[in-house]
Amino acid sequence: MILMFDQRTGEVLTQQLIDWGVNHIYGMPGDSINEFIDDIRKREEELSFLQVRHEETGALAAAAYAKLTGKLGVTLSITGPGAIHLLNGLYDAKADQAPVLAIVGHVQSDQVGTGAFQEQNLERMFDDVAVFNKRAASQEQLPDLLDQAVREAYAKKGVSVLIVPDDLFAAKQTDDVRLRASNLFQPEMMPKQNNMIEAKKRIEQAERPVILAGKGAAGAREELMAFAETIKAPVILSLLAKGILPDHHPYCLGHTGQIGTKPAYHAMKETDLLILIGTQFPYRDFLPDHVDAIQIDNKPEHLGKYYPIKLGLAGDAKETMEALTQGITTIEERPFLEKYQEKMKNWHIALQEEKRSEENPLHAPQVMYELENHMESGAVISGDVGNVTVWISRFLPFVDQKFVISGWLATMGSGLPGAIAAQVAYPEKQVIGIVGDGGFSMVMHDFVTAVKYNLPVKIIVLNNSKIGLIKYEQAQMGHPNHATNLGEMNFAKFAESCGGQGYRIESYEELAPKMKQAFVSNQPVIIDVAIEDMAPLPGHIDYQSAVNYSQYIVKNFFENGSLELPDLKKALKRL
Repeated sequence: MILMFDQRTGEVLTQQLIDWGVNHIYGMPGDSINEFIDDIRKREEELSFLQVRHEETGALAAAAYAKLTGKLGVTLSITGPGAIHLLNGLYDAKADQAPVLAIVGHVQSDQVGTGAFQEQNLERMFDDVAVFNKRAASQEQLPDLLDQAVREAYAKKGVSVLIVPDDLFAAKQTDDVRLRASNLFQPEMMPKQNNMIEAKKRIEQAERPVILAGKGAAGAREELMAFAETIKAPVILSLLAKGILPDHHPYCLGHTGQIGTKPAYHAMKETDLLILIGTQFPYRDFLPDHVDAIQIDNKPEHLGKYYPIKLGLAGDAKETMEALTQGITTIEERPFLEKYQEKMKNWHIALQEEKRSEENPLHAPQVMYELENHMESGAVISGDVGNVTVWISRFLPFVDQKFVISGWLATMGSGLPGAIAAQVAYPEKQVIGIVGDGGFSMVMHDFVTAVKYNLPVKIIVLNNSKIGLIKYEQAQMGHPNHATNLGEMNFAKFAESCGGQGYRIESYEELAPKMKQAFVSNQPVIIDVAIEDMAPLPGHIDYQSAVNYSQYIVKNFFENGSLELPDLKKALKRL
């Protein structure tokens, strides 16, 4: 592509972004990007600018958009404070391997390095988070730098940062600019044949194989089901893989780890072959010891990074599983699988008892049960981090819904930006954000962004007036609670003050009718549900955790006169 000289450089960059398929940018105008904002304004029909109220929201939304679609998420900020605000969202993108481009304004070119107003050492600040991190020194560099930034964000599945003094956006190109190709060519990877033969041999010899699938298996649902059915192996999913298999699929044992199910925990302990597919599951305590393992990943450097595997298959999950399935003799029956299918059936029955309770005060599982009546096929669910993560992962079954959350960074406040990004990505789909009051209050100012752009997101706030997960973690360590109370907040009234709709639910009797009213609306809505504090007990509780939790209850009783026996009974039941 050749662009003629005498164009503003900002106009050139805008056209490049459009050529790369970018159709929107999250950001906030300011003095070091105002020139570029004016260039974007002229192309609003093709490249819309979504003004957020905080740059962190913009970066988290860009990351969520990239996770959901695989397309480049783009965010724009000024230098100094705006750039600093981006960091949390950019680290979220880095941690979950999402392609994101941050275009960051800077002080005027002749002021760089002088300690000018708001100037920071941006290259040093972004060095750890970015796979590409460059500051343009002249307008002639910028077109090629932008192409390189986009290409590396896609190729390395990470964050690219392009730092641009604002005067360079306004500078004219002084000659014809020959740009690099604005497209990306990605290879398909397949493991070596001898490794595939060895993998088939190990799989066919196993008696109790277990599959642990992560987000790297997204887009390979059919291949994953076919592979599991061929070798008759139960499938356990990482949190980021929720929805890859339907939660009630006969081969699905749910999640493992703190959010996991009891059947998944015990299947991991009994397996004689662990097959890791597209996952970098980090919690070693929830994986088996001294067990043969095969890992499939298209990044060779990930093979064996977190688990001592016997065999690594460097290849794309979809093609690798398909080849394995075709070459392996179908197992007709597997007692190990049948045993855990029965255990999973009993687990679901136990969850249903919790969810169908009609008691007051409300608990989160009751809210998830009611939500099932309103969640549409193909809906996008954006989750926040905290107790709410457990309630979504364990009590809200997916069939064909999409899920987005802050995974490896696990930053609170990701739920609302994820919902905004999801509604932008899929304007015709139902989008539901499920958040805790702690996480939501970190970013709640940007609910007005949803209102401004007529994004009909439904935000369910599980409101216990506490940082609930931290309270539970302190208890699990045997410590009395400290600094976990947040105080009362009526988020429904806040929604109305933003110009959206708000519904406050305080009893079981209000749950169904008000939830129904909220989901009939075509406007942005906050559903503020007052719930009782409830510990997010793991599917299986080890002995030491139970001892520590008992110590906490005793200490809490003598210090505060409060006795939390229901949670203790549940803890003992899950030992």
